[in-house]
Amino acid sequence: MKQKQCGRTYIGGQAVIEGIMMRGKRAMATAVRDPQGEIQIESERLKSSKKVPAFTKWPIIRGCINFITSLIDGNRVLLRSADVAIPEEEQEEVNEKQQGLFNTLATLLGVGLALVIFIALPQWITGWLPFDKTSPGWEGVWFSLIEGGVRLLIFIGYILVISLIPSLRRVYMCHGAEHKTITCYEEGKELTVENVRGCSRVHDRCGTTFLFLTMIVSILVFSVANVLVVRWFYTGNATLDGVIRFAFKVLLLPLVAGVSYEVLKLLAKTTSKAFWILKAPGLLLQRLTTREPEDGMIECAIKAFEMVLKMDEDPTIPERAFALPGKLSQLLAQTKTRFENCGIEPEEAEWLFAIKLDMQKSAVTTEERYVKQAQVKEIFALVDERLTGRPLWYVVGDTDFWEYKIKVDERVLIPRPETEELAAMIVAAAKDGDEVLDLCTGSGAIAVAVKKETEKAGMQVRVEGVDISEGALAVAKENALANNAEITFIQSDLFANVDGKFDIIVSNPPYIPSEEIETLQREVKDYEPRLALDGGADGLDLYRRIADGAKAHVKAGGMLMMEVGAGEAQAVAAMFKDAQTEILKDFNGVERYVKIVL
Repeated sequence: MKQKQCGRTYIGGQAVIEGIMMRGKRAMATAVRDPQGEIQIESERLKSSKKVPAFTKWPIIRGCINFITSLIDGNRVLLRSADVAIPEEEQEEVNEKQQGLFNTLATLLGVGLALVIFIALPQWITGWLPFDKTSPGWEGVWFSLIEGGVRLLIFIGYILVISLIPSLRRVYMCHGAEHKTITCYEEGKELTVENVRGCSRVHDRCGTTFLFLTMIVSILVFSVANVLVVRWFYTGNATLDGVIRFAFKVLLLPLVAGVSYEVLKLLAKTTSKAFWILKAPGLLLQRLTTREPEDGMIECAIKAFEMVLKMDEDPTIPERAFALPGKLSQLLAQTKTRFENCGIEPEEAEWLFAIKLDMQKSAVTTEERYVKQAQVKEIFALVDERLTGRPLWYVVGDTDFWEYKIKVDERVLIPRPETEELAAMIVAAAKDGDEVLDLCTGSGAIAVAVKKETEKAGMQVRVEGVDISEGALAVAKENALANNAEITFIQSDLFANVDGKFDIIVSNPPYIPSEEIETLQREVKDYEPRLALDGGADGLDLYRRIADGAKAHVKAGGMLMMEVGAGEAQAVAAMFKDAQTEILKDFNGVERYVKIVL
């Protein structure tokens, strides 16, 4: 069955050390396999085209800018991929400034080497030929054409020589994986290793084709440069004339790049056989710059491509960073910046580092240490998860309540400091032999704290926890077991399945008005269970039901203590007309608790 054609994609790529970089309209992503065999991904959002001057989109100019940008970004990504691919023990410890300086020097060195090999060397070799370099006529033109031919031969020779280097041969294989993946997508096939492997490793928009076109265009443009030098700047000094010709060619490079880019775009848009003669040389050269890739390289290409697709379609997807070893201060600063860019409190980064490095949170910002790659991987995995919007303590898996570790996930609310105050009030009010009911127990945090703290005080207090959610009760039971707290849990819609009376009933029921839930921060509305948040139209539905059933389940002289939402205390207290009521404030001065003595 013939595959449905997906058409041309705007996504392009570049082979790097043991991986592939893909670049789209709004994002770029690099996937590299590290020495442990794991694929690491680094992604970043690109500057919006709306924020750049209009003239940068003009023909020729856009090609020149694209060439310079690709050169800088390509070299930076290449060096970053090397940091991932090189074993940790072989890497040198450098700071951010040193790394930036190294990247700049490497880029300048690469540009300088290219100028020497592809401009100065062909000019020097051709200078030995028996031609009249000063002739503006046909002999001068032949001189320029031969110089271009020498440049092209050097280019092909350069490609062949570096292909003999094992590490660069693997880059050629990654280059093949890049092309095959893009072709597979354009052919409308599912991006699987098997489908990608069956696709061609040559592509119209390849950088090799661009470089070949650059060579051809340079022959024409540099011929003009030679003629201009002869007519306007000829000095008779061979050395000085050679320097002038070289300088003219360097100055004309932006024009060469711009014209070549426009030609490449035109050729990539057509499948007409009439243009085959222009495409064929570049496609043939790609047979030299690409090799059949390994499956692992194809996997990297697919991951990078898919990441760019997702980020281009969804602007909320956060950037990612390679998990590289380094100084704690640098890694922490990098993570804080990533959090700030996504509207997350930077302090949360300190918590993640403190937890995974087994440090006091205060020490994270004051102590320096070298963090190994294995640890950075663990931390960055949590960072990436937090950047999706999932709450910090769900990401970590537990939180501290009083001094107890309480497991939390999407089945239960994350206990707040205000609720810890509520538990403290219950412990202070409890007496030996009391029976305590934790209504809407959720994670069981209150029940665990009350049971353990009363035990420490030498009291025997029986604690029951009640919740309508089967998932919440499963978490509560895990927390009771982990903290060695003997608690009875019952699945019940408030008092429905509760027997007997209690000395103390404590409850932190849902109290958010239904319409307000969508206005809450994404960590709450998108992740915490709605069942534990939604208090009905005015937020007070559960309190009314508790008021109706409280007398039947509180012993004479017993106490009901509830946490309420801001501004709800007076309304809740009014529901208990025949009882002694007291409204208490939390540590922020908010009327947060309603105490009822029946």
